[in-house]
Amino acid sequence: MVYEHPTASVEIDAPIEVVWRVMVETESYAAWNPFVVRAETAQPAAVGNPIVLHVAWANGGRTRSPERISALEGPVAGDDGVAAAYLGYVYKGWPARLGLVRGVRHQRLTQRAGGPTHYETVEEFSGPLVGLAGPERVAEGFRRHAAALKRRAEALVNESGLDH
Repeated sequence: MVYEHPTASVEIDAPIEVVWRVMVETESYAAWNPFVVRAETAQPAAVGNPIVLHVAWANGGRTRSPERISALEGPVAGDDGVAAAYLGYVYKGWPARLGLVRGVRHQRLTQRAGGPTHYETVEEFSGPLVGLAGPERVAEGFRRHAAALKRRAEALVNESGLDH
């Protein structure tokens, strides 16, 4: 069976730097994130660091997902006037070690000058037991995560009086 890669995206009325800060301040996830309710990693986050994600499924179930940060590229403006940032991590649980389920999560931010920040995430699953990883429930979690990231970043902008 072929599964779609879980994805989610949202437009956020906040500067890319604010959205990025919310994403990398993992010690604050419990205050705003209904999907990844806790993230354990050394601070500041760095490429190569292990990170354990404590996930809350929509049905009330919970799990721990051991990962390793594979990319951490803060906001940089390109010659085309578009700023971009990228956070990636790789699943390191037992199914991955056994070659049964592999996962790579990509989280990308882009912002045109004066426009909203676009957040996009995708999990690239592979391996013979991908179905057991629950791509549909991961996609649902990503949607909750994206909506909450939007609420959190926009609230921070409103509280601080920053220009959108």
